[in-house]
Amino acid sequence: MQRLFPNWKQKKIRSNLTFLHSEFYICRVSYPPLKITFLGSGTSSGVPMIGCGCEVCTSPNKKDKRLRSSILVKSEKTTLVVDTGPDFRYQMLRENIKHLDAVLFTHPHKDHMAGLDDIRSFNFLNQRPMDVYADSLTEEALRRDFYYAFTDTKYPGIPQLDLHTITLDPFVIGDIPVIPILVWHLKMPVMGFRFGKFTYITDANHIDTESKEKIKGSEILVLNALRKQKHISHFTLDEAVAMTIELGVPLAYFTHISHQLGLHDVIESGLPGGIHLAYDRLVIELS
Repeated sequence: MQRLFPNWKQKKIRSNLTFLHSEFYICRVSYPPLKITFLGSGTSSGVPMIGCGCEVCTSPNKKDKRLRSSILVKSEKTTLVVDTGPDFRYQMLRENIKHLDAVLFTHPHKDHMAGLDDIRSFNFLNQRPMDVYADSLTEEALRRDFYYAFTDTKYPGIPQLDLHTITLDPFVIGDIPVIPILVWHLKMPVMGFRFGKFTYITDANHIDTESKEKIKGSEILVLNALRKQKHISHFTLDEAVAMTIELGVPLAYFTHISHQLGLHDVIESGLPGGIHLAYDRLVIELS
């Protein structure tokens, strides 16, 4: 992992150049063109939910079919995923992914990390351990839940993982600079990530002032919007809209969506300009 500069603050954004500065220096970070694919846009139960016969879960609209939330971030030289939920294997097959350089984790809930074991296929294809980036809380959970990958005696076929502990300092994976952004999922710290003009945040119901400053200047924001009703640890639809407007980001997509939110097309038609619902296999290209 190639780190950038500690104690940084965002100063200015122009085109694909982000300016970071500290008390001692100013630096310029250039971002390559990126292709972002929504591998999943659903909440922990997915949509449809098992056993549910509501109008959303029985909808024929493909946009109402939501795997667990994750994105694929791809440049010309580097491919990474943010989170490996229970649907990770199918998501990789559906998008025909043949090469993966790294996994970034937002937090240690099962709907964001349960599929990590299936990284084994990439170990075999790429003939190397998978680079995994997580904060200390998530790393602890990974070592506990996938304990067999970290034992001294390595059984053939287990996942090969190279863990990198991240903080709030920016770092680089391949040719993709990454800016971590701390948000809160009730009392649990969750990592959002900024990739140049694009900021991805899931599982949050509060964002501190300092983190808001990191987000401002983004051209595209992805934010969780679970449902219309109040929730203990997720933004509601109205709260997500209000946060987007406060941050002044011109284009937003909401993810981590529950069947309780409503039909995709109905909710989409009632959103303010520049705000949309994400859906599985949505692709965003950044130049």
